[in-house]
Amino acid sequence: MSSACDFLVIGAGPAGMAAAATAAKLGVSTLVVDEQPAPGGQIYRGVEQRDANKPGVSHDDWARCAALAQEFRASGARYQPNTQVWQLEKNRKVYVSDGAKASCITAKRVLIATGAMERPLPFPGWTLPGVMTVGAAQILYKTSGWVPHAGAWIAGSGPLLWLYAAQALEAGGKFEGILDTTPKANYVHALRHGINALRAKEYLDRGMALQQSVRKSGVRIIDDVNAIEAKGDGALNRVHVHTGRHWQDMPATRLLVHQGIVPNTHTTRSLNAAHRWDKAQHAFAPVADAWGNLDAEGYAVAGDGAGIAGAEAAAVQGRLAGLEAARALGVIDAAQRDQQAMPLQAELKQHLAIRPFLDQVFAPRAGLLTPHDDVLVCRCECITAKQIREAAMLAGMGPNQVKAFTRCGMGPCQGRMCGMAATEIIAHARGVSATDIGVFNVRPPLKPLSLAELAALQAP
Repeated sequence: MSSACDFLVIGAGPAGMAAAATAAKLGVSTLVVDEQPAPGGQIYRGVEQRDANKPGVSHDDWARCAALAQEFRASGARYQPNTQVWQLEKNRKVYVSDGAKASCITAKRVLIATGAMERPLPFPGWTLPGVMTVGAAQILYKTSGWVPHAGAWIAGSGPLLWLYAAQALEAGGKFEGILDTTPKANYVHALRHGINALRAKEYLDRGMALQQSVRKSGVRIIDDVNAIEAKGDGALNRVHVHTGRHWQDMPATRLLVHQGIVPNTHTTRSLNAAHRWDKAQHAFAPVADAWGNLDAEGYAVAGDGAGIAGAEAAAVQGRLAGLEAARALGVIDAAQRDQQAMPLQAELKQHLAIRPFLDQVFAPRAGLLTPHDDVLVCRCECITAKQIREAAMLAGMGPNQVKAFTRCGMGPCQGRMCGMAATEIIAHARGVSATDIGVFNVRPPLKPLSLAELAALQAP
């Protein structure tokens, strides 16, 4: 089965919802496909079912995201949940599956709003049962109310770490402590961005309030952690950490790890669109203009998938992309687009003022980016850092040659969990930058697809 629309939006997070609502209200035939069963994305997951008074939920955040979801629902945009995109073509044919059958959607304009993913940083023991990411724990909280209790530790760095800790504590969760890997020097280096950050003082106030609430709760905080190891025979039972002075060994039943978020570029890279190395965010991001346009004709990107900017900025970027879609489709002209965009551009500038400060404070600790030889990097194919280093030194190979030699990145996750680490390891081994190394090529299907689903696909 095939279908068509003028404007196809991939993802129903803040950027996708805002873009779809903006374009649909201007009269653009808009379709949103979304992996999730309801709109909201990760940050606003389950917003339509959540109670504004539920513990761990900021009333202002809830009101903001609930209003956006309501606007999206009322806009006239069609919504297709539980739908995975598994291939995109240059002619804007987008192949999707609903879990039973595959189909093709032909669009005149496509917006990729797939958001961010947690930065995967392999460390000793990260594959043990009992070790999970903070993002996964937050999903459990938002969908089922689960929070950790006895024996749980949080380790890592980044705003999401402190947000989740505050949410879980307010909801009745308990932690043995937080292992903060943020280098103290980062705060000193970030001071040069302090004046600009004051333009977005509400973000600073919010972040400081979260940290203070966690620290006042009595949770043990171990600062300046520079190495973490998860230990256990078949399952996690303790955490081994180094603070620069000595190693400490603590009992643990759960370890929640987080090292910031990075743009989810799997979909944009599948188009062979140009990408750049963002030195400040220490990640690759697609090259896009002020309206989100990629160098793949008819494709655009908005939200954290274009570069980490936060949920509120993502929604503004989505609205700008929606206006650009309406212009590109001839619904409005450039002058009308620009006039409607002016207040949005000013708002976006305000949101982005905080980014240089946050990017510097929560820059990943260099020592954690290149794991020791015996650390498993590719969980799917059981490839260690040593195997990647050895392959990289054979005739100066890059990620894709290493992938062919070792099978690193060929498993079900298709390099999502090991790709960035492989780039870092290869770059460090060869003494060059990540820009010179690049990343794994992406090939369809972007998500696992059964033969039965594929057999149901009719010629578009």
